[in-house]
Amino acid sequence: MALVELLRMPSGAEAELLRGRLESAGVHAVCFDAGMNIADSVGLAIPVRLMVLDEDLAEAKALLAEFGAG
Repeated sequence: MALVELLRMPSGAEAELLRGRLESAGVHAVCFDAGMNIADSVGLAIPVRLMVLDEDLAEAKALLAEFGAG
């Protein structure tokens, strides 16, 4: 059970919202580096990585398409 990167986002707040939507759909997700981009312009240099379990990657991608994100 390894974590894989689903998406990179410049905004930690948006990444957390998307993580919550994935969780509510039954896909466990975590945000990496969310504390590193607390300044507005830092998100371009240090994006937040939205991570999911490798076995959930296909489902998570389908949910992103359904959500209209990514």
